[in-house]
Amino acid sequence: MPAFWRLARLMLDFKGRIALALLCATLSGGGLAAGLLSASPIIDGLLGEHKGLRELADVANAKAAESGGWQYPQWVVVRLPEDAWTSVVMLVSLVALLAIFAGLAQFGHSFLSLTVVHRTVMRVRRQAFRALLFMPLLAAQQGVGLGEDTSKPAAGKASVGGSDAVSRLIADADQLAYGFEALVSKAVTQVTKGLGALAFAFIINWWLSLLAIVIAPAVWGVIRYFGRRIKRASKAAMGHRSQLLSIATEAAQALRVVKAYTAERREAHRFSLANRRVYHQMLKARTARALSKPFVEVLTVFILVVLVLVAFWAIEQGKLETGDFIKVLAGLALAGAALKPLTGLLNDMQTSAGAAERLEELLHAHPEPGHEPGLERLPRHRRTIEFIDVVLRYPGASMPAVNGVSLTITHGERVAIVGPNGSGKTTLLGMLYRLYDPQEGTVRIDGFDLSKVSVRSLRKQVGLVSQETVLFEGTVRDNVAYGRPSATDAQVLDALESARAMEFVERLPGGIHAHIAERGTTLSGGQRQRLAIARAILRNPAILILDEATSMIDAASEARINEALDEFGKGRTTVVVAHRLSTVRRADRIVVLGAGKVVDIGTHEQLLARCDLYRDLARTQLLGGDEGMGTDRSSPQHS
Repeated sequence: MPAFWRLARLMLDFKGRIALALLCATLSGGGLAAGLLSASPIIDGLLGEHKGLRELADVANAKAAESGGWQYPQWVVVRLPEDAWTSVVMLVSLVALLAIFAGLAQFGHSFLSLTVVHRTVMRVRRQAFRALLFMPLLAAQQGVGLGEDTSKPAAGKASVGGSDAVSRLIADADQLAYGFEALVSKAVTQVTKGLGALAFAFIINWWLSLLAIVIAPAVWGVIRYFGRRIKRASKAAMGHRSQLLSIATEAAQALRVVKAYTAERREAHRFSLANRRVYHQMLKARTARALSKPFVEVLTVFILVVLVLVAFWAIEQGKLETGDFIKVLAGLALAGAALKPLTGLLNDMQTSAGAAERLEELLHAHPEPGHEPGLERLPRHRRTIEFIDVVLRYPGASMPAVNGVSLTITHGERVAIVGPNGSGKTTLLGMLYRLYDPQEGTVRIDGFDLSKVSVRSLRKQVGLVSQETVLFEGTVRDNVAYGRPSATDAQVLDALESARAMEFVERLPGGIHAHIAERGTTLSGGQRQRLAIARAILRNPAILILDEATSMIDAASEARINEALDEFGKGRTTVVVAHRLSTVRRADRIVVLGAGKVVDIGTHEQLLARCDLYRDLARTQLLGGDEGMGTDRSSPQHS
């Protein structure tokens, strides 16, 4: 379980707590051994004549004097009770006090060790989430070979995108906590108790106890065999469980579409198949778990049989007293009872080993390029943006999404990008703020190669409004100031006013401090879009990217927002992907993409006159296209 042990070593950051926990566990095991030794005279008294502790001590000292062994101090012996009843009461009281002491020590151990476990898992989960946030977008969304170079899109072996990443962060981290708890809390408790009982057995008779230790490894071999099987099955089950989470999340979030297309049975079937795959893997782990315990118990019985036979022979030969045999047997039985749960605890650790491997894959994923220390900061954009022969192909795609595009945009220019679905519009925009790195070619801003500058200094200059509006649970103010948390309320209000959002925000309970539900479900699509535009305005970007930003807004609202964006866009470079002809016509230039290539560049009128693809787009895909043709559509020029 190398991954499990590597993550477990993180607990050594809390050496002080671990040392105290081990001390408490040792005291707890020592208390058990002391309690058994205190009870030893009671067993002798029950088996033989009822004697007081003073007499028993005198007999023990006499034997020790003959053999040259250690003797009880006389000042202790004279203070021991003479009668059997008082002796038993004293011994029972001592055993009770030792039990209380051992219990308190065990509490201290559990308290400290569980603190270490949960703090370590908290750190692992935090680091894994940070690794997810700093992964390249393609790696997070589509999955790449973890541990490989993820700076460019490439097909990979493992996916950590979407629900699988959430499953690793939550479910796998919880499973790792169970393994850590089994290791440093439960296992240590059971081991110290077992060692305490074994110490008692060795003190009574060392060679019989040693015989039990010698034949015990057979049990350990069985535990290891079943543990490996449990680990393999548990890791496979975790992978299938992440698929199950993905299917359930997709269906729950798209329930409206599922119902509209009467796809309930289809989604139920998908979930059932994934659920069955999890079930089959859990059955494999179940079989190994179910077999491991009875195998261990049967082996324990065989060990006990061997010990009884050996002990009986020794008693017959006069080499062992019956009382000592019963004490050793009791000590070994208590040790076995304490160590028996280790089977289940080792199984828990084997199960956690699969979770540890999946978490390590995420922790060791290469971060997004551009965050390395020492990279040059990109000065605020003032001159040009250049795409120079850029090529990008998605994993598994037969054709590049962007194929040899060259384009220059001057500062302050408003450029619209249009094209059929799948022509590479959004991908090209993604390269502008380095969501994707081109596999060939270069993207430059003011002459700076984006692959050689700090990605934070680049993105701080970008304001983005995408077709898919993203709002977070919190207040209106939190969402508008998401890219600029230090903004004042006055600045937030100005941004909302510019985005024409104040007309509905001021009606919300609390105004800009009104609470927004997760994903903005308490707002309409148009309202969410205006908040996203206000967020971009507040960021004061040098480059404004509008990826179908007005797709959820009616024409009247769009006209007002376009006026605000025209005013806000002065002195900034604006790149627009739009589906409304009115938005496209406001651009200084229009870039027409087809199959990942630049088909033509020009104004609306120029492209209508010479570009067949643009005329088709204006007529069939751009909203308002019929009105925007500018001439009689039946004329030969535009047919």
